[in-house]
Amino acid sequence: MTQTSESVTWLTQEAYDQLKAELEYLSGPARTEIAGKIAAAREEGDLRENGGYHAAKEEQGKQELRVRQLTQLLENAKVGEAPTTSGVVAPGTVVKIAFDGDEDDTMTFLLASREYASADIETYSPQSPLGTGVMGKKVGEDAQYELPNGNKASVKILDATPYQG
Repeated sequence: MTQTSESVTWLTQEAYDQLKAELEYLSGPARTEIAGKIAAAREEGDLRENGGYHAAKEEQGKQELRVRQLTQLLENAKVGEAPTTSGVVAPGTVVKIAFDGDEDDTMTFLLASREYASADIETYSPQSPLGTGVMGKKVGEDAQYELPNGNKASVKILDATPYQG
């Protein structure tokens, strides 16, 4: 999954379905649950000193923010296929790079939207400086990207394979 512009997000069908299911849960059963928690906490009395009430309201705020994020994301989503070929850096690929030509100083990451981020593999957005620099490059090619301090960094693409989840 990746964002190719500010408003369009490319998703695999699987990712789209997963995010849609999360939105449906948060918009339905989860809203009912949090409303019940708030109502129960209100019955406990003074709301100024009611920790359960404040915690439930905070949880509700986070939940509603996620609903808005998912709604916007899915409204602007384009469903496509995950990459099936190896050797070219594209959204949805696991990329292995070597820094400044040093084949011992390597990093492996998933080039995808943060919605795909997991603890299993580091994720970089295609809009990040590194993502922009490596996008479309083939294994064996060099890429440059801009560092936060304005300097340029060079990397060599060592591998690019479709993400298997």
